[in-house]
Amino acid sequence: MEQQDIIVRVANHLDTHYALRITDEMEASAKARGTGIAKRSPEYVAKKMLEGKAVIALKPSGQWVGFCYIEEWSHGKFVANSGLIVSPEFRKSGVAKLIKKRIFELSREKYPTSKIFGLTTGLAVMKINSDLGYEPVTYSELTDDEEFWAGCKSCVNYDILMSKGRKNCMCTAMLFDPAEQKPKETAADFNENAGLYERFNRLKQSKLLQWFKKSNSNNSDSKSKSLFSFLFQL
Repeated sequence: MEQQDIIVRVANHLDTHYALRITDEMEASAKARGTGIAKRSPEYVAKKMLEGKAVIALKPSGQWVGFCYIEEWSHGKFVANSGLIVSPEFRKSGVAKLIKKRIFELSREKYPTSKIFGLTTGLAVMKINSDLGYEPVTYSELTDDEEFWAGCKSCVNYDILMSKGRKNCMCTAMLFDPAEQKPKETAADFNENAGLYERFNRLKQSKLLQWFKKSNSNNSDSKSKSLFSFLFQL
C-alpha cells in the first residue's frame, strides 16, 4: 500500500458523515482483540471533527482509511490521543504511524504545555509512541480525572482495573511530558529493549489474569464462570 496515496489531515465539518463508519470499526476492532477502548457514539466523534480536535486519513477518492482524536483531562493538564483506528484493508501499511504523528503534532499545537498520555496493549503503538518521545510510566502518573477512568467501563478488562485500585491493568501507560522532551533517547531505548517490553507485557497480562482468577475464586462459582466467559470470548 503506497502511503503517498493517503491523505492525513485535520478533520472538519465535511467529514462528519464518516462518524458512524469510524465508531462501528472501533467496536469491531475492540471485540476482535478481546480488549476495549472507551466506547464513543457517532455524535461524539462528529463533535471532535467540528472542534478541530481530530485527524482523519482518506484516499483521494474519499475512501475512509483511519482516524484519531484528542481528549482533554484535568482541566487541560493532560490530553490523550484516543480512538486510533485504521480500516482493515489499510492495516500494516504504515498509516497508523502517520496518523499518530499528525494527532501528536495537533495536540502540541493546541495544548503546548499539557502532558500527553495513552494506554495501549500493542507493541506497535508503543514503538510509535516511543519515537514521539513518550515513556512508559505507572498509572499514578496519569490523570486522576474520574471521567477518563469511567470511560474504561466499556473495556472487558474493567473489573481487573478496578480490582487493582486503578494502579494496573492489561494496558501499558505511556506519557509525553513537554518539560522533558527527549524523543531520540526514548526511541533508542525502546528499540534496544523492544523484546523485553514485549515479554514483560505478556508476563504482566498473564499474571494479572491469574491473580484476578484466584481473587474471584472466593466468590460464587456461577459469578466467576460468568465473568471469565465474558473475559475470554474471542
